[in-house]
Amino acid sequence: MSKKVIAKKVLHLTCGLSALCISTQAFAQDAAASAEGLGDIVVTAERRTENLQQVPISVGVVGGDQLRSFQAAGDDILSLSGRVPGLYAETTTGRIFPRFYIRGLGNIDFYLGASQPVSIIQDDVVLEHVVLKSNPVYDLEQVEVLRGPQGSLFGRNTTAGIIKIDTIKPSTDRWTGRANASYGSYNSVNVDAGVGGPIIQDVLAVRVSGLYQRRDDWIDNTYSGPSADGTVSPKKDAMGGFEERDARIQLLLAPTGTGFSMLTSFHARKYSGTSTIFHRGAFTKGSNDVSDEPRSRIALDEAHNNPQAYDTYGASSRIAMDFGPVTLTSISAWETTSGYSRGDTDGGAGADYPVNGVANGFGQSQGNVRDLDQLSQELRLSSNGDTRFKWQVGGMWFNQRDITEFYQRAYFLTPPANNPNNWVRLRNENTSWALFGQASYELAEGLTITAGGRYTKDTKKTRLLKTADTAAGAVTYRGRRYVRLSGEEPSWDVSVNYEVNPSVNVYARVARGFRGPTIQGRSAVFNSDFTTADSETILSGEAGIKTQLFDNRVRFNLSGFAYRVKDIQLNGNDSDGNGVLFNADKAEAYGMEAELEARPIPNLTLTAGLSLLHTEIKDKNVYAQVCALNGAVVCTVQDPTITNARGVFAQIDGNPLPNAPKYTANLTARYDVPLGNGGSVFAATDWMWQGYTNFVLYKTREFYSKNDFEGGLKVGYSAPDGRYEIAAFARNITNEKNLKGVIENYMAAVFNEPRVIGASFSGKF
Repeated sequence: MSKKVIAKKVLHLTCGLSALCISTQAFAQDAAASAEGLGDIVVTAERRTENLQQVPISVGVVGGDQLRSFQAAGDDILSLSGRVPGLYAETTTGRIFPRFYIRGLGNIDFYLGASQPVSIIQDDVVLEHVVLKSNPVYDLEQVEVLRGPQGSLFGRNTTAGIIKIDTIKPSTDRWTGRANASYGSYNSVNVDAGVGGPIIQDVLAVRVSGLYQRRDDWIDNTYSGPSADGTVSPKKDAMGGFEERDARIQLLLAPTGTGFSMLTSFHARKYSGTSTIFHRGAFTKGSNDVSDEPRSRIALDEAHNNPQAYDTYGASSRIAMDFGPVTLTSISAWETTSGYSRGDTDGGAGADYPVNGVANGFGQSQGNVRDLDQLSQELRLSSNGDTRFKWQVGGMWFNQRDITEFYQRAYFLTPPANNPNNWVRLRNENTSWALFGQASYELAEGLTITAGGRYTKDTKKTRLLKTADTAAGAVTYRGRRYVRLSGEEPSWDVSVNYEVNPSVNVYARVARGFRGPTIQGRSAVFNSDFTTADSETILSGEAGIKTQLFDNRVRFNLSGFAYRVKDIQLNGNDSDGNGVLFNADKAEAYGMEAELEARPIPNLTLTAGLSLLHTEIKDKNVYAQVCALNGAVVCTVQDPTITNARGVFAQIDGNPLPNAPKYTANLTARYDVPLGNGGSVFAATDWMWQGYTNFVLYKTREFYSKNDFEGGLKVGYSAPDGRYEIAAFARNITNEKNLKGVIENYMAAVFNEPRVIGASFSGKF
């Protein structure tokens, strides 16, 4: 897709939306109020506090109470998937490694050093490493999903967009507190609470927040044969559980009238649980039907029932000084984590899948982050006041260092079969610095143009510290032991926003962003050379309309977009099931997102969202290795293939991007029946639907999902002024068994969470 084509698509969409806004203008002005209006939504998508309806970016917002409702059963940040149009999320490495996709752009790489084109920003701190991206969300104010490249203000690795998480901050004028507690099936417990207020009135405040989640093991290991690594089985309730313990303390020093504020935050996480369960042989060749595979039973002969555990700590300081015309802001942060995740990656017992009468197809691995430290520093100077001209400039420095290890099956086998040298150790370093700026100017009443730019240098280094040797200590690795990649790229965006009237805004935006180069070192554990991918760049255009109709009883936002990613980074698998990085020439996409919030009658609130998406890989010379075990293709490949000494490869030109749903839709509804005491009884429900989603780079008859859905229900009593709430809830109320991922060579399936029914209590003061 050429720049002219992108510009043409955006222009056509803008013209269409402009025509729509003319009709909605009169429609809105003639509406008569008959119900309470919707409140404004305030966002910080452009590092300034603004009304969502006036921001020239496509932004989806989930409030804290809404997300807490989705997470009542103990769910993590993946509960956002499908709840915001254009956002999809999944994992094949348990709760410590979520993978995010916005408008179809993401990364299916399961390597602990993988980069993602979706950045997580929590309380102004970038969380770059995949484990840090799993930091739990609690005592939340709101989540903003910024769709499309966000390279000017937020940096590299934001080619798809960002998920911006803001927690509740301390207040220097009064004490406030809130708590949500729930209990449900499988002894699922979820407690999310926060309390804070002034230590010295109008000078110093504190807020303490905490999260506790747990679930009993509920998946039986039914395997009854011998184990090569001493795994105990059969065992009832062997896996599937977790325990999450998190705490955060924030101190705010903000003496009234001084213009100075310093917010210091400390947080800690201690997590243990089960890595993702792969159900081997859930697929039959030629079929996508996995309905006969039980979700609560599996036969695993190795990996000690898939344990994982991580500890994470961090601190940050946000210092701001208001000098009147301008404010100088400094954000300093440190994050560290360590832990491991182990799994039976073939998803079954080799004895149950013999070849010529011999047990076959064993897979087991463990990844350790031995030590990781992330340091970041941002300095920003911004203008103050609601003037026609607004600006901000700044700089950013980022450094991440870690020691990562990968262990393969032979390491864990019981002597004398084990190989104590079957593991590798890698040292990774990522350094990045950038200079950025943005300016907005109101050209005429209601017409504002905004432009921003950023120049970034991103460098990555990986050194192999220990090779995977033979049991006798012989070194067989012949690949590279040190790789350094560096990229220097500009990012920019230009947007125009026009306020047709106080109820209708239209906007258009063009943006360029990039994702830094990537190194895949895990392959050394198979004595294979590192694989790498150069920087990718994106050119994106979008246009939209944002409306508040019927005296603010209806909020409707619509956006259309098209983008082209050049040198897109992709990840396939080799014959060992190991991730392989490579660049394709480009990928193109177009689509739309629509969001609706309405109060059509008193006491009824509705929200709805829809995304439509078409993605396509464009490179006739790029091939991906297909599903194979013991030299045989085990799935039904629908793309043209070639065969060479390394295996069978499929041509992926024209295929959709992995984990890019053709559509998602979501709906929520809540109805309150007022009571005489000022309280109410209520019923609330939420549903999401997902269209065709391919899980791999090539097309098959097996590895996709289609027409999945999942819903929740909550009924209860709300006290006057919402002081407390008592309710019964159900998550995944119909107990849908939806496909969320695959392990190709073992024809294995990954499923969503089961139904959880329970009760909840929440309160605030």
